[in-house]
Amino acid sequence: MYTLFIANKNYSSWSLRLWVLMHELEIPFVEEIVLFDGMNNFENFRKFAPNAKVPCLYDDQEVVWDSLAICEYLAEDHVNVWPREKTVRAWARSAAAEMHSGFPALRNSCGMNVGLRVELNEISQALQADIDRLNELWCEGLSKFGGPFLTGAQFTAVDAFYAPVAFRVQTFGLALDPPAQAYCDNLLSLDSMQQWYAEGLLETMRETASEIEISSNGKVTADYRQL
Repeated sequence: MYTLFIANKNYSSWSLRLWVLMHELEIPFVEEIVLFDGMNNFENFRKFAPNAKVPCLYDDQEVVWDSLAICEYLAEDHVNVWPREKTVRAWARSAAAEMHSGFPALRNSCGMNVGLRVELNEISQALQADIDRLNELWCEGLSKFGGPFLTGAQFTAVDAFYAPVAFRVQTFGLALDPPAQAYCDNLLSLDSMQQWYAEGLLETMRETASEIEISSNGKVTADYRQL
């Protein structure tokens, strides 16, 4: 049985990737939540993860860290992690890798906070460029492979990599073309995403740096989290 170490569901976009992938593909695992508070993350996370970050996967005594590496590890035993057809799989891996290493303005200006709704102070040129690229990429996948997911009828790892972005779109009201918005809405409607969202709202810990970043980037118009 796999054990997946994750952090706060309200904040941890990297954790969500593997959590939603394993849920959607019905890969059994035990969930271990280690909350971060911005102060003692390294010491607590270093106890289970070599890089002191989440997610981290245990398969008996084998330890795999980094969300992309974990996806590839799972793919060795679960053929539905990536699309079966070579060229489709290549597109999916390229799109997932782009999310893994790119979209810096989106990350910095629109940090994941599932329980808030925020009106941004401004949309910088860099942020708009990231939104435009996101819109282009999603529409390309949907058009090329027929939807409703990015590479066709089945949820795969590339959708898991963009699942946290769907929460960002919801939180910050980012404007997308209708096909991309429909894809975002589809992700948000998944049972696994609804479960993550509900459990994130129940968390009472507030990570100070994340909260300050949100308030500096925009006006909080709603907070649905448990007080």
